Amino acid sequence: MSDGDTPIQCGLFFPQVATDFGGLVERARACEDGGWHSLWLADHMWARGLPDVDHLEIWTALAALAVRTTHLRLGTLVLCNSYRNPALLAKMASSLDQISEGRLELGIGAGWMDEEYRGYGYNFPPVRVRIEQLDEGLDVIKRLFTERRATFQGKYYALDDAPNNPKAVQSPYPPITIGGSGERKLLRLVARYADRWNCPMNAAADLPHKLEVLRSHCADVGRDPAEITVSEQVIVVLGKDEADFKQRWAMAKQMLGGFADLDAIAVRGTSEEVVAGLRAKIDHGVRLFTIMFGDFAPVETLRLFSESVIPALRTSS
Repeated sequence: MSDGDTPIQCGLFFPQVATDFGGLVERARACEDGGWHSLWLADHMWARGLPDVDHLEIWTALAALAVRTTHLRLGTLVLCNSYRNPALLAKMASSLDQISEGRLELGIGAGWMDEEYRGYGYNFPPVRVRIEQLDEGLDVIKRLFTERRATFQGKYYALDDAPNNPKAVQSPYPPITIGGSGERKLLRLVARYADRWNCPMNAAADLPHKLEVLRSHCADVGRDPAEITVSEQVIVVLGKDEADFKQRWAMAKQMLGGFADLDAIAVRGTSEEVVAGLRAKIDHGVRLFTIMFGDFAPVETLRLFSESVIPALRTSS
């Protein structure tokens, strides 16, 4: 995995639930002003358990954010391979990288939210098939990113002398992040295709073991593991003092307690405590944090993190 010379970066993971576009712009600009590396949106039609709550579509929102920001990187955490033909996705990604002047972070995974598949009429195959489709999809995407004309014949996808112009601004293509933690197949795809692996929050406790598995897969496919940056999806609950933290912790428990075991996985407390919690993860090899805030990232929380946590973390790099 990438070594200690890689700088520590922070990205905001903001599932765009119950937020209008103005709210996205406000947060994006706060991140840009605060020295954040990136903003990552979620590829869902609705948030699980909240089907009637507003949820903007990811590509449309990112394209609009690209012209409302100047240097903040814009990511997908993560795209569902099943929802778009990978050839079309490569075209979309190259176009968005052009629009953003080289700021796209392309995160992709095999898909998981079965009720969403059914609701929108997508076939929901077994996980083995979804992983196979992701494997072929990544091959298709990389060919279209790098070849003048791409031809491919797989079990699920095909290309026939296909052009993809203009190419992405970033060379040879936008960084590819693969999210997920399945050890036998998913992490093998990380070893083959990814520039970054994003560890899901529910697997973070096993990160050292997962990294050993990933190193083994890298050895099998002849890949230097130092070429792969490690990121981690993490919930943070931050307070400006102990009283403020207790209030925000209660809010996080109420809002997110049904989705995640916050007591087990959240990094929480005052700025000093959050810095300590994230530094412990840095010691395990994490170089990019994709942070979901327990209070849904109001601007004041983003500013507090920008002023009191990001500078302290950079002294760890």
